[in-house]
Amino acid sequence: MRPPPEECANCGAAIPRNAHACPECGADERIGWREESPGDGLDLPAGYADKARTGHEATPPRVAVNGIAWYWWLVAVALLGLLAFGAVKFFR
Repeated sequence: MRPPPEECANCGAAIPRNAHACPECGADERIGWREESPGDGLDLPAGYADKARTGHEATPPRVAVNGIAWYWWLVAVALLGLLAFGAVKFFR
């Protein structure tokens, strides 16, 4: 019998050295350990493998400044602008 690959071609999980099946998805030596995924070489859209494995597409990374989402920064700047505008009107 061939030893298992270091990484499962089906789900990408790490496989222990003497494993008889993938601990994540159950792919095993009965069907034959593959060095490649069955979908390799196909022109599939990005994120297709994630959607097939988890049921939803991979989420894009969030854009954040100091851990705060960009839209909250926009809200803060708008509120500060309104406050400044109100202060100028009040003290005239």
